[in-house]
Amino acid sequence: MRRSPRTAAAAGVLIAGAAMVAVSLPAGTASAQSGTAAQAASALSAASHVAPRSGALPASLSPAQQSALIAQKQSQSSVTASSLHLGANEKLVVKNVQKDADGSTHTRYERTYLGLPVLGGDLVVAQDAAGATTGVDQATTATIAVSSITPAKTADSAKSYALTAAKAEGAANASAAAAPRKVIWAASGTPTLAWESVIGGFQDDGTPNQLHVITDATTGAKLFQYQGIENSVGNSEYSGQVSITTTKSGSTYNLTDGSRGGHSTYNLNHGTSGKGTLFTDADDVWGDGNGATAQTAGVDAAFGAQETWDYYKNTFGRSGIRGDGVAAYSSTHYGNNYVNAFWDDGCFCMTYGDGSGNTHPLTALDVAGHEMSHGVTANTAGLNYSGESGGLNEATSDIMGTGVEFYANTAADPGDYLIGEKININGDGSPLRYMDKPSKDGGSKDYWSSSLGGLDVHYSSGPANHFFYLLSEGSGAKVIGGVSYNSPTSDGLSVPGIGRDNALKLWYKSLTERFTSTTNYAAARTQSLQAAADLWGSGSATYNTVANTWAAIGVGSRVSTPTGVTVTNPGARSSVVNTATSLQISASSTNGGALTYSATGLPTGLSINASTGLISGTPTATGTFNVTVTAKDSTNASGTASFTWTITPTGGGTGGQLLLNPGFESGAVSWTQSSGVIDNSTGAPAHAGSYKAWLDGYGTTHTDTLSQSVTIPANATTATFSYYLYITTAETTSTAYDKLTVTAGSTTLASYSNIDKGTGYVLRSVNLASFKGQTITLKFTGTEDSSLQTSFLVDDTAVNVS
Repeated sequence: MRRSPRTAAAAGVLIAGAAMVAVSLPAGTASAQSGTAAQAASALSAASHVAPRSGALPASLSPAQQSALIAQKQSQSSVTASSLHLGANEKLVVKNVQKDADGSTHTRYERTYLGLPVLGGDLVVAQDAAGATTGVDQATTATIAVSSITPAKTADSAKSYALTAAKAEGAANASAAAAPRKVIWAASGTPTLAWESVIGGFQDDGTPNQLHVITDATTGAKLFQYQGIENSVGNSEYSGQVSITTTKSGSTYNLTDGSRGGHSTYNLNHGTSGKGTLFTDADDVWGDGNGATAQTAGVDAAFGAQETWDYYKNTFGRSGIRGDGVAAYSSTHYGNNYVNAFWDDGCFCMTYGDGSGNTHPLTALDVAGHEMSHGVTANTAGLNYSGESGGLNEATSDIMGTGVEFYANTAADPGDYLIGEKININGDGSPLRYMDKPSKDGGSKDYWSSSLGGLDVHYSSGPANHFFYLLSEGSGAKVIGGVSYNSPTSDGLSVPGIGRDNALKLWYKSLTERFTSTTNYAAARTQSLQAAADLWGSGSATYNTVANTWAAIGVGSRVSTPTGVTVTNPGARSSVVNTATSLQISASSTNGGALTYSATGLPTGLSINASTGLISGTPTATGTFNVTVTAKDSTNASGTASFTWTITPTGGGTGGQLLLNPGFESGAVSWTQSSGVIDNSTGAPAHAGSYKAWLDGYGTTHTDTLSQSVTIPANATTATFSYYLYITTAETTSTAYDKLTVTAGSTTLASYSNIDKGTGYVLRSVNLASFKGQTITLKFTGTEDSSLQTSFLVDDTAVNVS
């Protein structure tokens, strides 16, 4: 599938263990929600209502009460449809109902037209305790009508098209899971009579395939497609020794939890179909903490299901994934070397692979909470697993999985804002994702941009994860539970946070009562502010913090003046070794009072004055240092700024770093470039600072160049050209279609292609000693063919001579 321009940062690695099933009806990426930041925010309130209003919290309902409430709303659905001015051919079908303690309800409906499902027609109706409608959130506001429900194209032709599409996506043994069904497609504009085909088999990594392909029933053209499988006493591998609930049958125990809806855990023994065999044990002591022992993964899976159930039940009053008291089941040891885990709402089940070498099952607690939270999303908002709504779907699972991990709070796996840190899927001990600064994984985005919807959903989830962290903990550097975080904002202004518990309440309420299948980032802001108004009052300090935190990730504008500390970033610095230097840091606080300063990563020999913020001293070692300066005011609020400081060699006029603006932090100054190569957009990460050079990444025939001339001294003893290079690509073959060459005049110094893709920046260096006494033009040339983008990201260049 050809990529849209500049989707580079998403094109590297599909993050494993983080995808599950969305069986909700897909809808388009455009949201029908309206409202600006100014409309969403009312006058500021002097009161800070951090404690949620009790009436806005979910009511505790038994499964029988929940069923009765759904039946009641269904009996009233025709009246509701009439009140919404739906057409005579439209009907509403209740999907679920969320009731709050004050008696208000949020009823989620699917829609039909002449008996056909309307994909992207879902809506949520909010009513007060007296039954008066107080608001409606709709996936689409289009009038549902088509000229005929008699298709011109046959179901067989739709199936044939879908099979071809599945094979093009790399599905093995692709076959139609069922006959195509006739639907109305309303998610992306004018409602259209369509066929929905579901294709089975397996994806190229061994994950089961459920490719949904929507085709126009009149023309046969593809309207949309999405993947239905969304890849996330016992001695566990990840949580230590834990208590789990089992069932005794005769003289044998089995991993069935009768106290939580009957959840059972099975061993697939490397199979890829069915449930597997129910885990049993003679003495009710399970596993040995070793990931290679089959039973150990069963313990982690059972414990993950148990803690996820308890978290939703005890925090939100939700009884099980669907809220109906019925448990899912878990299957472990799926496939061979399967580095993933997934939720499938079709079987209402959770499945775990064993990782590379079948030795490290993906059954960690936050992965379990993540995966099963996809089931909660599927049975509430049904966020479409594509575009911005797909990113919000993935982020919801990361957010709720984090909630589960903090809730369980085991000594072996305490809560943190790292995703998948226990499963070591990268092989170097690093987590899958970072919520405080998502771009640290090399692909996720920190902030919203208009290109976000074109990224893989595991990367477009970044801004929502970042929003959750900022809303929970606030911006700036801090240590939480022994883990260091440093969260920036898109506008450089601080946000204070409202606490993790409140952030989770807000997200859950938004998900279950406001979000629809087509909710995008702009709509999520509007809808979460509606939820914040319910919880803390419109215009309260907490409400305004929610609005300002959305602005901090680039969604909407601030509604109040932020309080806290702002540190002015001085930009990249350069000094000469063994030569005294100084830098005055500038900072301000809206709270008043004196500031205290600290810094990490300073060049050897430099220090910062805690009272004045002056950095001074004599650097004694060469190299590039990553510096973070923190200023803190009398209220303990803090702000930070991070930048690079390069210490260059000396040597009688021949030494030092010769390139001008080597890290591009002054923009296009001193370089000759193709239009737009040097930029500070958030569409792709810089190695350090804000700017980098971004060559290609358009997915069309394209050439970008970047160059600067430099004179290598005749008396230089060494001369080295170095640069950091990050290559991302949508190409999937081993053929070098897109290329980057590095030249000095007519001499080629190095060449790279899409085959050299990676997951982050890599330092490259070339010896320039043969050019002593010459003025040469160092040039990067990126060439891209007609399809499938490759991006070449260059940063922190240097020509060091001595």
